[in-house]
Amino acid sequence: MPRLTDYIIDHAAVDWAHVLTPWAWLLPPALTVWMMNRFGDLLVVFEDGSVHMLDVGGGSLTRLADNRDHFGTRLDEDNNANEWLMIPLVDALVASGMTLQPGECYSYRLLPVLGGDYTQANVKVLPIPSHYAALGPIHEKIKDLPDGTRVKFAVAGEQVDAADDHRAGTENRDARS
Repeated sequence: MPRLTDYIIDHAAVDWAHVLTPWAWLLPPALTVWMMNRFGDLLVVFEDGSVHMLDVGGGSLTRLADNRDHFGTRLDEDNNANEWLMIPLVDALVASGMTLQPGECYSYRLLPVLGGDYTQANVKVLPIPSHYAALGPIHEKIKDLPDGTRVKFAVAGEQVDAADDHRAGTENRDARS
C-alpha cells in the first residue's frame, strides 16, 4: 500500500513568501503551505481552515475540503489520492530511475494547460524555486484567454510556437498580451 510520504516533498526549507511571489495573482495574501506533491502542486490552508490545491500544471486553485480532517477523508475517496498526489505517474518515474534530490520537484516540458501530457516523456526535474518562477507568469498571462487560442512564447530570444510541436488543445492559449 502506498505511503503518503512517497508522494510528497519535505518543503520545510522553502522560502514560500519568496517562491510564491509569481503566483500572487492567484493566491490570497494569507495562507499556510501544508503539503507539496512531487509535481509541486500545493495543498494550502486558508485562514478559515479550508484546504485548497494550487495545481501548477493547470494554473488553478481549487477548494478540496473544509478542513484538514475533511481532506484526509476525501483523500481516501474515489480516485482522489491518485489524482491529487499523481501516484501512477510518480510511481512510473521512480521505477524508470527519475528520482528527486532535496530541493527538487518534477515539472513539465510542455504545460498540460498548453497541450502537454501527464506522461514520463513530458516530465523533467527542476529546483523548486525555478519551477514556481517559470510557471506562475505563464499562467498569469494566459488566464483570461479563450480556450483554443494559439500560443507563442519568446524563449531566450527565440520565438517558440507551442502549436508547431503539439496540436493546440482546447486549453491552448495565447501568452502575448
